[in-house]
Amino acid sequence: MVFKNFQKIKTFLTEVKTELSKVAWSSRQELITSTIVVITVTAIITAFIGVIDLTLSKMLASLLK
Repeated sequence: MVFKNFQKIKTFLTEVKTELSKVAWSSRQELITSTIVVITVTAIITAFIGVIDLTLSKMLASLLK
């Protein structure tokens, strides 16, 4: 039984290695560019939502006075 499990693990790891060799990995420059785009877009959306939240909070506070 133990040998059967080891054989399954070995087969699995061999298949993983085969699949990972087929992956088209991004270049370092593509990775850096994509990361900068994601961080920039996240910052812009965060600022936009923050401004909307602040505006609505002030409007609600003035209505409740």
